[in-house]
Amino acid sequence: MEAGGGRVLSPNYMPKDGGYMRNTKRGRWGLAAALLALFALWTLAVSRVDVQSIGPQGSAVGFASLNAAVHRLTGVHMALYTLTDWLGLAPLCVALGFALLGLAQLIRRRSLLKVDRSILVLGGFYVLVMAAYLLFEVIVVNDRPVLIEGRLEASYPSSTTMLVLCVMPTAVMQMNGRIRSRRLRMCVAVLLTAFSAFMVVGRLLSGVHWLTDIVGGMLLSAGLVALYAAAANP
Repeated sequence: MEAGGGRVLSPNYMPKDGGYMRNTKRGRWGLAAALLALFALWTLAVSRVDVQSIGPQGSAVGFASLNAAVHRLTGVHMALYTLTDWLGLAPLCVALGFALLGLAQLIRRRSLLKVDRSILVLGGFYVLVMAAYLLFEVIVVNDRPVLIEGRLEASYPSSTTMLVLCVMPTAVMQMNGRIRSRRLRMCVAVLLTAFSAFMVVGRLLSGVHWLTDIVGGMLLSAGLVALYAAAANP
C-alpha cells in the first residue's frame, strides 16, 4: 500500500483520522453483517422455496424449477469438474504460503505478538472458513445434481467457490501491502481475479452444482471476506 509520496506501507498501516476511521470501521462491520445475514436468508429460501425431488435418488432441491432449467442448459462435464477440483489446490497453496510467512515471522521475531497483525487475523480467518466448510458437511441443505462415484454428496454451498473467493481476495489484500511495484500488484490482482472467475464459472458449467449452490458460496465468501477486512483494519 502506498502513501502519497509513493513509499510502501506496512500491511497493518491505517491513517489516523479519528472520525473517518470510526465511520469506516462501522461501515466494514455493517457490510460484513449485512452480507452474512443475506447468506442466511438465501440459505433459508433454498431450503423452503419450490422444494422438489429433482435430484439423483429423489433428493430434494430448493428453487427446483430454476435449478433444473440451468442444469439442463449447462449439462454435465466431468472433465471440467476434475480440472476445477485439481485447480482447487491453488488456494490451499496460497493459504499455506501465508501460514509459512507467519511461522517465519514467529521464529525470527520470537514472539507471537510481533507477528504482523494482518497475518494473525488471516490465520483466524482461515480457521473460520474451514469451520464454515465443515458445518455444511454436517448440515446438508441439498445434494449435488449428479452422483459422485455412485453416491450423493452435499452440494450447498459450493465449497470450491467459497474457498477460492475467500482465499484469493484476501491474498490480494495482503499483496497490496507487501509488493512494492504497483504494476506487479496490478498483475497479481488481475491474475487472481481471473483465476477466481474461471473457477466459479467452471464449477457452474461442469454441472456438479446447482445454481443456488454457487450463489450461496459467493454470498458466504463475500460475508467472510468483509468480516476479514473489518477485523484486519481496526
